Amino acid sequence: MPPRTKKTAPTAPSTMRELKDTLWKAADKLRGSMDASQYKDVVLGLVFLKYVSDSFTARRDELRAEFAEFLSDPQQLEAQLNDVDEYRAHNVFFVPPTARWEYLSAHAKGLPAQDGEPAKTIGQLIDDAFALLVGANPILKGAVPGGFNKESVDQRRLGELLDILNTARFTGDGAARARDLLGEVYEYFLEKFAQAEGKRGGEFFTPPSVVQVLVNVLEPQEGRIYDPCCGSGGMFVQAEKFLEAHDRDKTALSIYGQELNERTWRMARMNLAIHGLNGNLGPVWGDTFARDMHPDMQADYVLANPPFNIKDWHRKEDDPRWRYGVPPAGNANYAWIQHILSKLARGGRAGVVMANGSMSTKSGGEGEIRAQIVEADLVSCMVALPSQLFRSTGIPACLWFFTKDKAPGQHGSVDRSGQVLFIDARDLGYMIDRAQRSLSDEDIAKIADTYHAWRGTESAQAKGLTYEDAPGFCKSVTLQEIKESGYALTPGRYVGAAEAEDDGEPIDEKIERLMKELFAHFDESARLEAEVRQQLGRVG
Repeated sequence: MPPRTKKTAPTAPSTMRELKDTLWKAADKLRGSMDASQYKDVVLGLVFLKYVSDSFTARRDELRAEFAEFLSDPQQLEAQLNDVDEYRAHNVFFVPPTARWEYLSAHAKGLPAQDGEPAKTIGQLIDDAFALLVGANPILKGAVPGGFNKESVDQRRLGELLDILNTARFTGDGAARARDLLGEVYEYFLEKFAQAEGKRGGEFFTPPSVVQVLVNVLEPQEGRIYDPCCGSGGMFVQAEKFLEAHDRDKTALSIYGQELNERTWRMARMNLAIHGLNGNLGPVWGDTFARDMHPDMQADYVLANPPFNIKDWHRKEDDPRWRYGVPPAGNANYAWIQHILSKLARGGRAGVVMANGSMSTKSGGEGEIRAQIVEADLVSCMVALPSQLFRSTGIPACLWFFTKDKAPGQHGSVDRSGQVLFIDARDLGYMIDRAQRSLSDEDIAKIADTYHAWRGTESAQAKGLTYEDAPGFCKSVTLQEIKESGYALTPGRYVGAAEAEDDGEPIDEKIERLMKELFAHFDESARLEAEVRQQLGRVG
């Protein structure tokens, strides 16, 4: 192999705002001609295809510059440019000629019949492109969408959509930055589509700030991470971001997941591919209760946002997962909880989003199941969340954190055996718009730091944090106290009210002052009323 002289021909990538504006404009091209769930697949698929093609072209230009001065034979140069390993080594997908964006863009109105071959629509060309892409990159099998040539897809608008996407660029600042750009755009689109689809959209999308709380509390470092209802894979992506922010190798986490919905399962596969993550999401999509795709896997971390209060679910009374009691047929909340507990390895930890009712319900034997779980000392922390975090549902939500190890050691220096931390975060957050709230970075840090201080984790020690109960916000409670409260796990029951701020004014003097001010307001009100009556009398 001759020595290489690295040369690059930089091309400015689109800014995040430019990308979002361009790509959402592309989505608008299809809106009205198909429902949100369908155009989601079309637009996200084309965004992904544009990204892999841009990345491939940028890498190909680099290789051409590197080899041109050493390989004068055009055939040798072409062979080197088509060496798949030269792309894979840089986390770039190899894209065959007729799957490349420039080819598709040049035939945005379709390919006319030629040389005895029938004409092809742009939808057929895109379906062929994805098939070729998977053939060259087996890791994408099951991840990419299809059906671009269906009757329900407007081929004219599809061609116009390609024209719009021509202005989006994912290259110019390195492969890692291109991947980051696509990852951000993809997550932005997931959120926008979740809003467009309303309640159904919530099935594949968990608000990022909620996921960040789960991840920042659990601090996943290495081992197996699992989500039994993984949606579009947001939990895994956020865990990877946590590792990156702490300068850890993202391959330190082995990803396992399962998803019931076929479209969402494919979306998750693509999301992982976009972020350069290898994950085992099962050979196909499927019901976690009916067929566990990872029956023998024991996880070090579980992050999950199961669908709330499912009434129609696959229930078998003799299922070995129901160690703490058989969940009722009319609600799967405690089936999810027990499935997750069954997946925890020795020392494993979990963070789960649940409907608020799960903290205190006694219907269908759920109260007895909760009591058994509490007595087994598996609950480490309960967090009451603010309202309106989930655009797709008005049901108030909470976070359950489980651990199989509260003793001092790997997970913290403080022995918390027989205790549960309660955090009431209902007053945190800010309104994004009239319908939805979000948690700020400061809110997320406040919740996570409180938990880490309580456990005495390395991160808490590094920040010099120590734990103290804070009335109205957090309290460490013994299992005996929880038992005396009927095993209810609602934080508001335990944290009490926030202490009123002492302004230094004696209470009797404050009462006397406030009464004077009140009477003065009464006198002013009476004066104004008399004046108004006088003026009205003159008018009459």
